[in-house]
Amino acid sequence: MRRFSSHLIGVDQGSLVLFADFKDGGAMWTGEGPREMRRRVDFDGRFLEPPMVTIGLSMWDMGGATNQRADIGAEEVTTEGFTIVFRTWGDSRVARVRADWTAWGEVRDEDDWEVR
Repeated sequence: MRRFSSHLIGVDQGSLVLFADFKDGGAMWTGEGPREMRRRVDFDGRFLEPPMVTIGLSMWDMGGATNQRADIGAEEVTTEGFTIVFRTWGDSRVARVRADWTAWGEVRDEDDWEVR
């Protein structure tokens, strides 16, 4: 369990279309085997420490003639942003994906002093 020591908790959220491979015959739609798409997300502000990030698929468009395989997560989480990683494998055909994300963690109070 993560415990926050600050009374100021910041929440940032967004929605991002990761790809639309059906339009141009991209690897997620035409390929086979392990495939991966990475997209960097920058927060609107800065957290004191790397925040907790959750990601969910808010839209997925997949071919129905094959197994539908998908894995999505956050990697490289910093105080300034993170990377969304979407993976599929086998003969799955993924036309497009949209991910919604939420990050929350401690933020600096604008009245805080930084002594050097």
